[in-house]
Amino acid sequence: MVELALPKNSRVVPGRTYKVADGAVRKKTLRVYRWSPDDEANPRLDSYEVDLDRFGPMVLDALIYIKNEIDPTLAFRRSCREGICGSCAMNIDGGNTLACLKPIAETSGRITIYPLPHMPVIRDLVPDLTNAYAQLQSVEPWLQADSPAPPDAERPQSPEERQKLDGLWECILCYCCTTSCPSYWWNGDRYLGPATLLAAYRFIADSRDERTGDRLDALEDPFKLYRCHTIMNCTQSCPKGLNPAQAIGEIKQLISERKG
Repeated sequence: MVELALPKNSRVVPGRTYKVADGAVRKKTLRVYRWSPDDEANPRLDSYEVDLDRFGPMVLDALIYIKNEIDPTLAFRRSCREGICGSCAMNIDGGNTLACLKPIAETSGRITIYPLPHMPVIRDLVPDLTNAYAQLQSVEPWLQADSPAPPDAERPQSPEERQKLDGLWECILCYCCTTSCPSYWWNGDRYLGPATLLAAYRFIADSRDERTGDRLDALEDPFKLYRCHTIMNCTQSCPKGLNPAQAIGEIKQLISERKG
């Protein structure tokens, strides 16, 4: 029988425990993934017991409180706190979401927080998105047109043409969808993933863009596009309620129609 083992220093071990001060009435424990490149220690789960009456209602509020008042060494990304920037994407209780949009009241028992899965970790809850950003750049997510724009106006678009972009332009590139996708876990070096393919379709669907054929040619690849097996994790995990799986399906349909 083959015996499988995790690589050295990859097993997550119990970490430090921080107890809340006496007198707290509403208590909650957050178990947070910790790892630093500065030492050779295994990653660990530190437990922080907090007083819910000391901060706001969201998981991000709790993390900011922990960093400011309990443990300043904790690292995570955050910016807008309004579900706009996508910076605070992380895995909370087994699901990818935005910490700023995740109410603590929706959790049961202790909260367990990891970085986005299957991405290299820079430190603690901070994933390395270098590869994901390079893939996004590869689909050239900007308007491309050879015909000159009107000299004194924007490029025209009918309300019906504009409506086709709804459900596409709202993506904030948090990568909750991409890191929820098993196909991306297995082939992240070649499969573009849901977030990038959604961004690609946003310009394919744009009536003002004149490079549709070039864009479809670039995506017609066994790995870039067709590693999607319609598992639907991407749509289920999107904190903005978008449907990347549908966008990927539309790309496949357009390629099929071109072939007759």
